[in-house]
Amino acid sequence: MKTFRTTRRMMITSTALATLALSTVAVTTANADPSEKKPWKGITTTVVDFGAYTSDVVENPEDSEDRDPTVNATNNTLAVSPDEKFAVATNSYSDRLVVIHLESGVKIWEIKGYVSPRNIVFAPDSKSFTVSDSARGVVDRISMTSFQVTKRLPLGAGVFGTSQSPDGKTLYANNAAADTVTVVDQANNRPVDVITGFHEPRQGTKVSHDGKTLYVTNYNKGDSKLSIVDLTNPAHPKTELDGFHGLRAISVDSAGDRLYAANSANDTISVVDLHDTTDRESIQVGDMPYGAALSPDGTVLLTGNKADNTLTAVKITHENGKITHTVLGTIAGSGKNYLKAPRQAISFSNDSKTAYVLNEDLTIAQVDIATRTVTKVLGR
Repeated sequence: MKTFRTTRRMMITSTALATLALSTVAVTTANADPSEKKPWKGITTTVVDFGAYTSDVVENPEDSEDRDPTVNATNNTLAVSPDEKFAVATNSYSDRLVVIHLESGVKIWEIKGYVSPRNIVFAPDSKSFTVSDSARGVVDRISMTSFQVTKRLPLGAGVFGTSQSPDGKTLYANNAAADTVTVVDQANNRPVDVITGFHEPRQGTKVSHDGKTLYVTNYNKGDSKLSIVDLTNPAHPKTELDGFHGLRAISVDSAGDRLYAANSANDTISVVDLHDTTDRESIQVGDMPYGAALSPDGTVLLTGNKADNTLTAVKITHENGKITHTVLGTIAGSGKNYLKAPRQAISFSNDSKTAYVLNEDLTIAQVDIATRTVTKVLGR
């Protein structure tokens, strides 16, 4: 099966900025706090009609990967609001987003109408989030008070992974069909630049903590490459790193010293010294690691091992100028506190004591980092 259709591949060209600067969709929002909307269960919203922005899609495919005729790939995504009240999650073979109230563990809302939703990112104020849909070819901003689309930006079929500047003002949107990253001014909801020269950039993309560097994974079934983009230079020069195998997800520490990359093809995490990229360490983890999530305090890395339904926890120690990585063990879950096909979608609490891991059925496994156990499953 082809990874993407060649008729889609050139959708973003040198004229991209002109074709992308289209009008947005506005939806009236309510002022109510979603935590006050009870009872929650069973409440749903359907997104407004996509109209001219709807690309050709497979509405009821036999194979879930065929939902998107542009990019043949599956992924999942989970975002926890900065105030840690809610989580929003989906996967690319679902037609909906689920909203879960973290304290109660209740699924409070479903937002329907998507075809291949790819990535979710919360605004710094927790009042809204963005979601990309590669089949629809849009990035939507959705209000956390109305659960409706307040802004819509058409970026072309193939729009995939997204990352956000630390201040929330800029969004970077990968397009796996066009081999580009679009730079979006979020306040004005318009593209301001298109960075070219990638190879099927999908889910994996991160902005450095200082906002000066963008890290983008380039898909390849065999050896994969990572692009490091200088955002301070208008020409956006790139450095290419190779030597990865089935590269799926990345994290970068707060100091910008180390990059962690999940290699699904050889069951390892690569640790790259960003000051000397030839200095690397390989950590053996579980079967088919898709995740490489770093805790906010930088002391723990979690993988999501898709094939064996586990996580691997790696302890990171800084002592006498040396960084040491130690595998703490495997987190498996059991019974009602289960893990099911964990992938990239792993988030940490702000205090780094709890992790939230998306299951294949769009429930969330809550993990206690100290005991390395699944304490409960949210959103059932």
